[in-house]
Amino acid sequence: MQCIDLFAGAGGLSEGFKRAGFNILAHIEMNPSAALTLKTREAYYYLREHHQLYKYKKYLLGEIDRETLYSFIPNKILDKVICECISDNTIEDIFNKINNLLKNADNNQVDLIIGGPPCQAYSTAGRGRLPDKMKNDARNYLYIQYIKFLEKYRPKMFIFENVLGIFSAQNGKILEDINYRIDRLGYTMDVSIVDASDIGVLQKRKRVIIRGIRKDLNLNMIELNFQSKRKNFVLKDLWEDLPLLNAGESKNGKVYIKKPNKCIKSLHLREFGWDILTWHNSRPNNEQDLKIYKICVQTWNDKRKKLKYNELPLELRTHKNCKTYLDRFNVLDYEGIAHTMVAHIAKDGHYYIHPDLKQNRSISVREAARIQSFPDNYYFENSRTAAFTQIGNAVPPILAEFIANNIKEILERRQF
Repeated sequence: MQCIDLFAGAGGLSEGFKRAGFNILAHIEMNPSAALTLKTREAYYYLREHHQLYKYKKYLLGEIDRETLYSFIPNKILDKVICECISDNTIEDIFNKINNLLKNADNNQVDLIIGGPPCQAYSTAGRGRLPDKMKNDARNYLYIQYIKFLEKYRPKMFIFENVLGIFSAQNGKILEDINYRIDRLGYTMDVSIVDASDIGVLQKRKRVIIRGIRKDLNLNMIELNFQSKRKNFVLKDLWEDLPLLNAGESKNGKVYIKKPNKCIKSLHLREFGWDILTWHNSRPNNEQDLKIYKICVQTWNDKRKKLKYNELPLELRTHKNCKTYLDRFNVLDYEGIAHTMVAHIAKDGHYYIHPDLKQNRSISVREAARIQSFPDNYYFENSRTAAFTQIGNAVPPILAEFIANNIKEILERRQF
């Protein structure tokens, strides 16, 4: 079965659907760094399939550059990544590129479309920060572009992923309009709320999943079964094999300090024989931040209490506002799971302070990636800031795989 991933980001949805056996015909993504990450992931899969994974490892170890890595990969594989912003001005060009990919595919039809428009315009936090509550944000209407792909390719099903704020966006009018347009196209849709932690991701992450089926297929939805698959793993288990870091430090290469434990194995973070750690890089912090981190971690360890900004010593406060946004600093719980990973981690790590007092820093890129359930062989391209942004915006691959298996079960009930 063949699918297109719209607004693909770093490829969390694609990764999950690929694991479930879907072929990703095309990834559409406007961000150049995320698009390179998608190409590098396609390179990984191609080289693994052709028993040449040593070439990918050479790239991760810095023995060859990206251009050399891509030279090993056929253009038809790299061309699956279409780096364009989806708009009225570009959509026909994107359609043409997809059509060319379809000509060379074993299956010349699109069975499934997946993706979710950027969520900032629907986010309640985003609306709260801006005076016009993002009513004039063009991203509010990217769902219309998504629906144009449904109209063009008539897939059997679709998946539309987004934040809970889509329910209240423009007082519910956005979701109403999606439902109206979908119905007119001949699809029925089902709306579910999922929490990634219910299916094993070590993070509280609630999302809206809209599943759609073409009416003429006479297929019924199979309920998304949210019975907990978590095995009482905690963040301490998730990071057990990673070397200790100081703020501003990096430890990459063949530097794992332990073999993978049950948690790491069950989440498929280190496949058998994988020995190269990448992006275990932590951002540098100034002395004031490190003093604040230390106090926050000590308070959490001693009292299981999160320190509010107005409870910091006066000499460590840099803002006069001590009435709002008091939870500027947040320590992750070694003995629990993480709160929601968001793209703001690219700006600072104050909301993701490492719980180990000896390390006294915010979490590394790889630690964040593991919270999102990305495997260690997943490489994020370009800068640390770009990597954090991609991770914060992503759909956890384990959540994507869970949804993909549900879609697969629905479609396999009928022979096409």
